[in-house]
Parts: sequence; C-alpha cells; structure tokens
Amino acid sequence: MKQAKSDAKFMKIAITEAAKGIKRGQTPFGACIVKDGKLIAASHNKVWAANDITAHAEIDAIRKACKKLNTIGLSRTTIYSTCEPCPMCFAACHWAKISRIVYGTAIKDAKTYGFNELVISSLKMKKCGKSQVKIDRHFSKKGNQDLFRIWKQKGKAGPY
Repeated sequence: MKQAKSDAKFMKIAITEAAKGIKRGQTPFGACIVKDGKLIAASHNKVWAANDITAHAEIDAIRKACKKLNTIGLSRTTIYSTCEPCPMCFAACHWAKISRIVYGTAIKDAKTYGFNELVISSLKMKKCGKSQVKIDRHFSKKGNQDLFRIWKQKGKAGPY
C-alpha cells in the first residue's frame, strides 16, 4: 500500500510536468526521477523548444538527475513517465542503470494520437537487452491518457 501511495505521488509530478509542457507548446510527455523516496529531477518534453529531437522528458530528467547527483549511474532510482519510454529513452534508462520504470500510457497510445513512435515495447527491449530494470506498466493510465486529449484539444495533431 505504501508503494502505491508513493507511486501515485510521483506519477502526479510527472503528469504535472507534462501539463506544463503542453502549456508551453510542447508535446504531452512528462517524467520524474526519484531516489530513496525523494524527488531528484523532473521534466517535460522540450523537443520543439530546443530544436532537439532527443529532448524527451525522460532524457532531460536523466540529464538533470545525473548532474544533481554528480554521476552517470542512477542505480536505486525510479523514473516515472507519463508514457512508456520510447526505445531511445528506454536505452538511456538502461545505460543509466535506473532500477525501475513506472509508466502510464503505452507507446501504441501515443501512436494513436499521431506521434511517430517505433512500436517496440519496453518489455521487448528489456528482454532483448537482458536489462535488469523493473517495469510497472499502465499506472494511472486514465490520468495519463487525459494529457493526450488535452493536447489534441489545443489543435495539435502529431509532433511534426
């Protein structure tokens, strides 16, 4: 029960980050990284603002966490992401040795809203790469799906 309450708290932070991004004209994705029950870093997609296709929420949160902790290794951390990490973001989580990924919607959900996703699940990536990361899927799925609806209502239809 304690873990579920903690997961809900931190997923709400990721959702809030995604909402900030939407307000700033970015895509509806957010993430945060937690270690020992403490928030280390949070971010939203900044692809358009940075003109950088790699500026996904997870990547930016990883960069911030590594800088804050002065390390490239993020073992014993959990990343909360509003959507299943794309293959690039999953690989970054793997390389950073993030211990756990908790995500809301699936890659296929993003694709239905016009995103140019490679539909390769995190579970498949984990299996192919023999990654040790623990994956908890579809956490607070409805709240995360709402981000896509809000984004679409703003007249967005796919990222580029």
